[in-house]
Amino acid sequence: MANSSFLLSAKGIFIAAFLSLNTTAYAQKTTDIAPISEKVLSSVLEKNRTYYTQGKVADYIPELGKMDATAIAFSVVTKDGKIYNTGDTGKKFTMQSISKIIALMIAVNEKGEAGVFDKMGYFGTDQPFNHFSNLETTGKPLNPMMNAGAIYTTSLISGDGEKPFLKILDMVRYITKNQALDYNKSVFESEKATGHRNRGMFYLMKNNGLISGNEEQLDNYFKQCSIELTAEDLAKIGYFFANQCVRFDGDSTYKNAELARLVQSQMLIAGMYEFSGEYARTVGLPSKSGVGGGITVSVPGKMGIGVFSPALDQHGNSSAGYHMILDLVKQYNLSLF
Repeated sequence: MANSSFLLSAKGIFIAAFLSLNTTAYAQKTTDIAPISEKVLSSVLEKNRTYYTQGKVADYIPELGKMDATAIAFSVVTKDGKIYNTGDTGKKFTMQSISKIIALMIAVNEKGEAGVFDKMGYFGTDQPFNHFSNLETTGKPLNPMMNAGAIYTTSLISGDGEKPFLKILDMVRYITKNQALDYNKSVFESEKATGHRNRGMFYLMKNNGLISGNEEQLDNYFKQCSIELTAEDLAKIGYFFANQCVRFDGDSTYKNAELARLVQSQMLIAGMYEFSGEYARTVGLPSKSGVGGGITVSVPGKMGIGVFSPALDQHGNSSAGYHMILDLVKQYNLSLF
């Protein structure tokens, strides 16, 4: 018994010493890294600026093709709500698919998670964002991050006419604390005029009994994609979901840990389209891109990141934006993995 007590005591001393050494090493490691600042962000931005030459501005929606390929911005909202910006921070662009996470939040708040996912999957995909996937076979969208699932999600939001869209717009304004945000009517009209593939998805789901309304519901989807904002607004959105749906200034009106977990899980597995698996390996954070050139990133329990550069890679994600995020994640060891 005495020997056992001695061994347990020695083991305890060893563990305490090990933890002490590792804590000291970790503290040393973190103090060696400069805290996030505009200078740090500027350095990362300049290092990755030229990646825009490896991408192409989306032109399948004619209005998007008018974007300046050289524009670039980088924003971070830290845990304490401080905002750091660099680059073309005043440059506005449309949310596009990033609006899908806001629509999902509202639909789940109104219908409950089971009510939303009863006729839609939680699946990831190896297909582009506008792929029909298994609509023509099972009739169910794969997930709420692809266009088909997003159109379905928006159709679930209650209200006639454009009321569902206005709910999405109001929520974006709330999260960003920016009441001046609105949608770009020219982009909306351009999306509506050329959105035949989305229209096909809408009617296929209507044929399968998922959607019962008319094309006003599809217009709401086109409008939500046309909401204009900045990289700073995206960082605030990333912060919101990273911190249990609490706003960057501490406003906890919509605080909901379960809902934040749901949205982030979908961002992680499908937020970067068919690149999501590789992105989870390299960046390892819940993120959502849009073909307007923006990406919003949630670092769970910590910060929000927003980037903008309209030249897109072959997956429809911002080329320079991805590399800025990747560099910051590596520098501060932000990956979940």
